[in-house]
Amino acid sequence: MPMPSLKLKPNVRARVLDGHPWVFANEVEALLPSEQDGEIVECRDRTGRFLGAGIYNGKSQIVWRRLGRERSPLDRADLLARLERAIARRGPVAPGACRRLVWSESDDLPGIVVDQFGDALVVQIQTMAMEKRSALIGELLAELLKPAEVIFRNDAPIRRLEGLPLETHTLSGKPWAPSWLAIDGIDYWLDLQGGQKTGFYLDQRPQHSAVARHCAGRRVLDAFCNQGPFALHAAKAGAARLLGLDSAEDAIAAARQNAERNKVTVEFSVANVFDWFNAAERKAEEPWDVIILDPPPFAKSRSALEGALRGYKEINLRALQRLAPGGVLATYSCSHHMQDADLRGVLAAAATDARRKVRVLEWSHQPPDHPVLIGMPESEYLRGYILQAE
Repeated sequence: MPMPSLKLKPNVRARVLDGHPWVFANEVEALLPSEQDGEIVECRDRTGRFLGAGIYNGKSQIVWRRLGRERSPLDRADLLARLERAIARRGPVAPGACRRLVWSESDDLPGIVVDQFGDALVVQIQTMAMEKRSALIGELLAELLKPAEVIFRNDAPIRRLEGLPLETHTLSGKPWAPSWLAIDGIDYWLDLQGGQKTGFYLDQRPQHSAVARHCAGRRVLDAFCNQGPFALHAAKAGAARLLGLDSAEDAIAAARQNAERNKVTVEFSVANVFDWFNAAERKAEEPWDVIILDPPPFAKSRSALEGALRGYKEINLRALQRLAPGGVLATYSCSHHMQDADLRGVLAAAATDARRKVRVLEWSHQPPDHPVLIGMPESEYLRGYILQAE
């Protein structure tokens, strides 16, 4: 039986022709019947040339996501092979590891994210086709990795764009209780079923130790601190004073709990970081030797980029104004709409306005377990710089 076919408009230069795995609704001649939502369809260009097989959802702005350049059934055997390849890319299976095992299109599994936290797996399903196969995905992950539990965190707002409900559940049907888990030598109280994202931001792990190397004996400000990993690593490295700021009360409560557990002294405070920097009393305070800026994404859509650039410039300018001579600024962006040139331009403009000479000590982006597809800019979202200001 022939596979249903989606055809590109003749007068549109779709990105899929240049290797991108997505096709948008305004790039196709006609949408398919609704019974094809969540199913596998092929895509062809205006001449009829086969571009690949992918998952379809007419309810989404992204109507087609490529699975491969050959016809793929996305049945049990196909899903098993894709999961096996994704896991193998991360190296040998490590029962107690904390790492990302599946990263959506980068692992030929569009709409699936899987994070390993010790003996538990946290899964996010973000596309209709994978939602239809979610029970099978959980079964295959349990078969491959033998976890104590598979937790489905299907509560990301992006699911609404696919016409999917928001909910959480476990493979067993039993609730997964929060517990302590050691990550890179620090104990964290993790709520994998109810905390932010999948429970912990694994993508910044290499940066926690990279920044800590600059913190011994120094005054350190950790802005947008979340559960406190930057501050906790800085404390372990021997920072002289530490302050962590975050606007979320639950994040600050978790950070305080983590500091107590790890027997380190860190002051954590609930605050809007922009307002905190702009408060009049800041000018009379002693400057900081190290400032860490790890904010949430300011640009959640391309239309929000202009405002986001202003926000990134403002927060980096304020940090540079509060940084001691020779001090270190570690600054990050997790907005995938913001390219490296945008971030570098923002930092240069902030340095100019602050009248500081700033040098790059290190450049960073997401770690190898969050692989980047060369033809898909959206798969690269995390960028950062460790800077020194005269």
